[in-house]
Amino acid sequence: MNRPVSPILHDYKPSAGPPPKKLDALHWFAVGLGIPLIGIALLLTVKNVSGTAGKAIGQDEVVVAIAEQDVALPVVELEAPPEVAVAAIPEPEQATTEPDDFQVPLVLPPEYERLTLRVRRGDTMNGLFKRNNLDLTDLAMILRLPEAAPHLTKLIPGDEFVIEHDGGNVVSVYRQFGLTSALKVSREDGDYFSAKVVDRPIEIKRRLAFGRIESSLFESATTAGLPDKLIMNLAGIFAWDVDFVLDIRQGDHYYILFEEIFQDGEYIVDGEIIAAEFVNNGRTFQAIRFVDKEGRTDYYTPEGLSVRKAFVRAPVDFTRISSSFNPRRRHPILNTIRAHRGVDYAAPRGTPVKAAGDGKVIFRGKNNGYGNHIILQHGGNITTLYAHMSRFNNVARVGRRVVQGQTIGYVGATGLATAPHLHYEYRLNGVHRNPRTVTLPQADPIKEEYRADFLATATPVLKELSQFKSTQVAYLTSD
Repeated sequence: MNRPVSPILHDYKPSAGPPPKKLDALHWFAVGLGIPLIGIALLLTVKNVSGTAGKAIGQDEVVVAIAEQDVALPVVELEAPPEVAVAAIPEPEQATTEPDDFQVPLVLPPEYERLTLRVRRGDTMNGLFKRNNLDLTDLAMILRLPEAAPHLTKLIPGDEFVIEHDGGNVVSVYRQFGLTSALKVSREDGDYFSAKVVDRPIEIKRRLAFGRIESSLFESATTAGLPDKLIMNLAGIFAWDVDFVLDIRQGDHYYILFEEIFQDGEYIVDGEIIAAEFVNNGRTFQAIRFVDKEGRTDYYTPEGLSVRKAFVRAPVDFTRISSSFNPRRRHPILNTIRAHRGVDYAAPRGTPVKAAGDGKVIFRGKNNGYGNHIILQHGGNITTLYAHMSRFNNVARVGRRVVQGQTIGYVGATGLATAPHLHYEYRLNGVHRNPRTVTLPQADPIKEEYRADFLATATPVLKELSQFKSTQVAYLTSD
C-alpha cells in the first residue's frame, strides 16, 4: 500500500473524509507544533530571567530546534523581554548560613566560688589558706610577686581579702589597703599569677549640717542624722575651749561644713570637717581647716589663731569627774584633811591616758600614793602628772619626747585609789594649779608666710557657712 511517510516519523490514522492536500497538512502540522514550542520558549525565558543566568531564549533557538528535523516552518516572531525589566531584577543574594537576627552567643566566664576572709588576731595568710582549703602552692607563688608581698605579709586584725577560687585553686585575690588603692592578683594562663596596685577613684562632696543640743551632744547628732565619728571630730576641734562633759548646756548648737566621700556613685565615709561653729552657753567658737604647703593640717580661728592650746583640759575620755581640785578635801582612804591638788577623772580600767601637751618624760615609776605614774616636762616651766595607771605605754620612757594626744599609759587603780580613775595634776613653776580653770597657753598662730593663703581659703568658706546659718534662724527662734 502506498502510504505517505510522516516527516516526524510518527504513525497515525487519517480522519474520515478526503485526505488533505500534502502542502496543507504540513502547514497545519507546523502550526500545531509551533504553538507548544512558543509556550515552552516563553516559560524558559521567564525562568532564565529570574534565575542566575538571566538569558532569554530567542527566535533563533526555536528555528534551530525545528530545523534539526529538516522541516521548513514559518518563522514565529518572539518578543524578547525588555532589557530594562531584566536590569530591574536584582541578582539574588548568596544564601547565608545564619538568619538576619541570629547573634553569636556571649561566652561567659566560668562561675567561681568567692570567699571574703576577715583577719583576726594572730592570723597569717598561710593559716587563712589552710582554714579555707585553698592551695598553699598558689599562695607561695603569689607571695613571690614583688607587687603583692608587701600587702599580704603584714596583716592587721580587721583586714579583708576577697578570693575567687575553683575547687581550692586560686583564681584572684583582691585587697583594699587604702581608700583609693587596692591590690589585685589574677591567675594568668597556666600556673602563673600577675599582681598590680589599682587606683580606686573617689568623689568628694561637701555637706552642711546643723544640730541643737537638748540633752547631749551625741543625741543631737542622731537627730541631725550625723555619725558619731563626725561628732567626735567636732568635739576634738573645740576640746581646748569646751568641756563636752561638764560645759554643755541645753540650747547649745553647732554648724558643720564637712566632706562626704563617694566611690562608684555610693557613699563610703565622711571626710574632714572643713569648717565648724559651736555656740556654748552664749560663747561662739569658729574653726577653719587649713593645709599648708608642707602638708601640715590644723584648725584656726578666722583671724588665723590656732584653736589648739598648748594643753588639753582633760587628758582622758572620762565618764565623770569623781573628785575636783580642792585644797581641803578629806582623803577617802586616810580619812584626814588632805589637799587634793589635781582632778580625778573616772573612767573604765584600760582607757588610754594621753599626753596633755608636747613634752619629755622626766619620771616613770610608782610610789604608795600615786601608784604607777608619769611626769612630763613641758615648755614654760610647766609639768603634768598622771597617776594610778594600770600600766605604761612603751613609748613613754624616761628621756623620750611625746606629743600632745599620744597615749602614755592606761587607766587603773594602783596606789591609794578606791576605783579605776586618772589623777591629773598641772603645775606651773612647781605650784599646783586647777587643771580645769587655769589659763592655758595658746598654740602658735598660723605662720606669716601662709597667712594670705589661709585668708583666701577662709573667706568663701565662712560665707558658705553664714548662708547656711541664715536658713536655721527660724528653727532656733521657734521656741
